[in-house]
Amino acid sequence: MQVIRKLSMAVLFSVMATGVAHAEQVVFKANLEPSTEVPPTTSKGSGKVDATLDTSTKLFKWKVSYEGLTGPATAAHFHGPAPVGQNAGPVIPVKVPEAPSGSVSGEQTLTDAQVSDLETAKWYFNVHTAKNKGGEIRGQLMPGH
Repeated sequence: MQVIRKLSMAVLFSVMATGVAHAEQVVFKANLEPSTEVPPTTSKGSGKVDATLDTSTKLFKWKVSYEGLTGPATAAHFHGPAPVGQNAGPVIPVKVPEAPSGSVSGEQTLTDAQVSDLETAKWYFNVHTAKNKGGEIRGQLMPGH
């Protein structure tokens, strides 16, 4: 009986450890460019998004940087769901420095639907200015390394 109890505990710990092992950090990247806005803009601005998603906790963390905008950033958002070339509503508003260049980081816990859209490349990020109210630079979030 003692052997069965020890074996049962070993199996239980093994199963618990396996569940933890399935948690994964998925990396997402986006290059922010005026040519990928819908419609495209003539801005000389650019930027990038580096992000991670913890698949166990659904915690999404990001770092965004941008430069060369036509004026101060007025807003920025993660949008979705939308494939490349289509627009969608904001999913996560991001407070950015009101300057032509800047960087910001943040995090938010996502819903199951948001995780699904993000993992299937249906999210994009864009930065808005007074000259380009609909967005000046944009990039689709893609799984990266």
